[in-house]
Amino acid sequence: MIIAITGATGQLGRLTVEKLKAKLPADQIVALVRSPEKAADLGVPARAFDYNQPETLAAALAGIDTLLLISSSEVGKREAQHAAVIEAAKQAGVGRIVYTSLLRADTSRLSLAGEHLFTEKAIAASGIPYTFLRNGWYTENYAAGVQGAVAHGALIGAAGQGRIAAAARADYADAAVAVLTGTGHENTIYELAGDTAFTLADLAAEISRQTGRDIPFHNLAPAEYAAALTGAGVPAPFAEMLAGWDVEIAQGALFDDGRVLSKLTGHPTTSLADAVKALI
Repeated sequence: MIIAITGATGQLGRLTVEKLKAKLPADQIVALVRSPEKAADLGVPARAFDYNQPETLAAALAGIDTLLLISSSEVGKREAQHAAVIEAAKQAGVGRIVYTSLLRADTSRLSLAGEHLFTEKAIAASGIPYTFLRNGWYTENYAAGVQGAVAHGALIGAAGQGRIAAAARADYADAAVAVLTGTGHENTIYELAGDTAFTLADLAAEISRQTGRDIPFHNLAPAEYAAALTGAGVPAPFAEMLAGWDVEIAQGALFDDGRVLSKLTGHPTTSLADAVKALI
């Protein structure tokens, strides 16, 4: 069985490839990347795979049994890019697509959900057997916030008391490997999230504990939070997007207590303490 991973040089992609190598011979893993020379250190065959050159994608998928489609990093372009990959997979005869989607993509009010739901529907309509890994938040999404809190003495956000069931990228990579190498996952949707949810106040308390300093959480109005991010150098459109996500987080968009992720991987998800330690 040949497994291919899109975005294999990205953060989730690299972790997944490394974990797959512990399960499979390297020649059964293919890294699909824009620049194959940048994947040399992965130790697996690499093929050129550029979402923006759809006419080249089917040839790159020749001989692939299972495709892990890691969602594109280009928010706003995902629908066209993912549609091109799905069409190429049909042409190449790919046997299954595993797609990294978003937690509760079919009901989520997060602005990210639309592109993920479009992709899920396109994959289902293709007739190719699928598995949707609806990933919750990555704890690493708070890297800049944690480091900023340590530098400036406070954590800021607009998520109020919203509970966030985040998990480390490594946890989600383990889930991907379990599905890619296991059986019985065809035409299945998994809602994946961390075992223990936390608020941003909890995150600030853990930063305080590990640094031995009093680092409070300041909950800001969304516009005020966006302005603070812009003042820190975040581009205005992205700052507004982040603030908008916090509004939905406050309403429970990232809370989940099903513990499906740890059941799928067979181990607890990374604790908040360990995640903060790594981010600091």
